[in-house]
Amino acid sequence: MTAAVAASTSVFARAMGTDFGRLHPMLQRRFGVGLDAGYACIGRGTMSRIRRGPWWTIPFLQNGRFRNILVPEVGVGVPFVIENYPYRDPLGRETVTFVRTFSMPRARRRFDATMILDDDGRVLDYLGSHQHLAVDLDLSAEPDGSLLLRSGEQRFYEGPLGFRFPMLFSGRAELRESFDDEAGVFRIRLEVRNRVFGFLFGYEGEFRCEFPAASDAPARLKPVRHESRT
Repeated sequence: MTAAVAASTSVFARAMGTDFGRLHPMLQRRFGVGLDAGYACIGRGTMSRIRRGPWWTIPFLQNGRFRNILVPEVGVGVPFVIENYPYRDPLGRETVTFVRTFSMPRARRRFDATMILDDDGRVLDYLGSHQHLAVDLDLSAEPDGSLLLRSGEQRFYEGPLGFRFPMLFSGRAELRESFDDEAGVFRIRLEVRNRVFGFLFGYEGEFRCEFPAASDAPARLKPVRHESRT
């Protein structure tokens, strides 16, 4: 682990505190992306499978597609790219992009997110191209050095409208990310579940990363608008 990673001041390192040092060194590098670090993380790999729940989850997933939230199709062996770039948003907040692009058989799909550190020292995840959904995230290091991310409360913002999004109509995400030393790849697994209706959406796969110098994110990865409310 390099000294730069060890001294990371990324939004993830600040949110996790000493727990950040328990992550595998390659995960520390990956989630060390930030303005002070001066680099981005671009991962390229394959989703071994992308799944969705029963037929009645399709309208929910299709609706999210229009604002780059979730993916309505299923697939196996799907090539994907995940791009994490640091930038300072128009509100002065350090922000990191989490833009996933899936090369599905019939179309390319995007699942957009941008993350900041809120006033309570917690990572806040704005979902979609217009930051309509703000989701509280809980991040922790597992005993094997992997990262466990769980989503919490969600708020919906549209113009002057703002309210706590009922979890009956949404889902809670659980994501695990690890590094396989033998294969030299990152492994990722995501499941989104509703407390009443069960499994909604998920994927799992592997990827390799490069870490180019960066102090800003390309315009194509930034949201159409930035939400000031947290």
